[in-house]
Amino acid sequence: MSNVAITAALDRMGYGGKMTAHGFRAMARTLLQEELKYPVHLIEMQLAHRVADMHGRAYNRTEFLEDRREMMQAWANYLDDL
Repeated sequence: MSNVAITAALDRMGYGGKMTAHGFRAMARTLLQEELKYPVHLIEMQLAHRVADMHGRAYNRTEFLEDRREMMQAWANYLDDL
């Protein structure tokens, strides 16, 4: 989804000016580390638009895939528990 689509949906739900699309990423980044105790490198691998490396690859979607799958399930469980 585009940033515009997410912003429009948030506006329609009454969250205009209170939450942004990027705010969801920031919230996940913070809570995955502070509440769920996942390592920063794993969180950034999952949430980043690109992974910096010496070859300049834009995406690396296969590293730590099983760990990332477990982390995202823990995140889903955390949100369900809220």
